[in-house]
Amino acid sequence: MAEKIVGVVLLAGLLTACGSVAPPPSKSANPEEPIVRIYREVNGQELRAYVFSPAAPRPKESPAAILLFHGGGWDTGSPEWTFAAARRFAGRGMVAVPIEYRLSEGDLTPIDALADVCAAFRWVRRSAGELGIDPERVAGYGVSAGGQLVTSAATVGCPPEDPPGIRAEPDALLLWSPALDMARDGWFERKLQGRATAAAYSPMEHVRASTPPTIIVQGAEDTLTPLSGAQRYCERLTAAGGTCALHVYKGVGHLLTRNLAHQESDFDPDPEAIKDGIAQHLRFLTELGYIQ
Repeated sequence: MAEKIVGVVLLAGLLTACGSVAPPPSKSANPEEPIVRIYREVNGQELRAYVFSPAAPRPKESPAAILLFHGGGWDTGSPEWTFAAARRFAGRGMVAVPIEYRLSEGDLTPIDALADVCAAFRWVRRSAGELGIDPERVAGYGVSAGGQLVTSAATVGCPPEDPPGIRAEPDALLLWSPALDMARDGWFERKLQGRATAAAYSPMEHVRASTPPTIIVQGAEDTLTPLSGAQRYCERLTAAGGTCALHVYKGVGHLLTRNLAHQESDFDPDPEAIKDGIAQHLRFLTELGYIQ
């Protein structure tokens, strides 16, 4: 990711194509629209979680949840970019929650965004009864830079909470063109503003046996988050005894664009690759027992 990632803004529209359970505390007038909650307030800024609940909860079992994190090079983007994916997961019976995190501007860095990611996982587990979810089945979905953030929660780790007790790590990872090998990434290092080395927040450097099951959708010709990073991540995770499924699509680049010359703009998604990538994510969730 030598340059800023801006093409992610188009992803939400692309993905559109292709006992009893406790109800949420309130319902949106439009089931296609989320309930907005504040999951964290930091330095006077309220951070929002957008809760999409399934229309018909599963009987006898609380549904799994999935938190969604947009891309945008750490300094651009919005939770709305993942709304299409959230509606799709909710349509399969999950509680899907796009998360707002602090962008890297001023003195803020990806380290602050990671703290928000960790706080979001703790919030959703702490609110499990209210949201009607199973706190032991909370997956993370990350696109591009969002992939780095959610995977870092599982590998680099999260700041300690006082008092301790609520887990902040995802139970499964669903990644789309993720940024995983950051140790020599100049853009990411600049975003850190000297607060840490890039390697310190590179998921690649922190893969371990406890890293949750992971699935990666990746374009073979991606020049922003190269295939080599996803390959090495999966190799390290499987060597440690974990599970990693890598689905590579030939002839496409970042976010499965066919426009290889301009992977940050003039985005031209491959509809068949997009469709299959979505199917692979849903199959992965089915195998884990998160959806039927």
